Amino acid sequence: MTQAEIETALTNELYKIAPDVSLDDIDRAGDLREEFDIDSMDFLNLVAALGKRFNLPMPEADYPQMSCFDDLVRYLVDKSP
Repeated sequence: MTQAEIETALTNELYKIAPDVSLDDIDRAGDLREEFDIDSMDFLNLVAALGKRFNLPMPEADYPQMSCFDDLVRYLVDKSP
């Protein structure tokens, strides 16, 4: 899967959680939870949805690698087959 496909998927999943926030208005290097005003449960739902969508394990130990939009994209690119 390409970086563009991953970014599209991440954007779609974030839209489900925070439909009022535009990706154009956020700092892609800023803390994901703050940029999208999501709580811990929303973050867990996001990670679970992405793991399911890409059929990838996303263990809790890896969550620090997913702190911002760009980090999460990089994480998924690195883990993709």
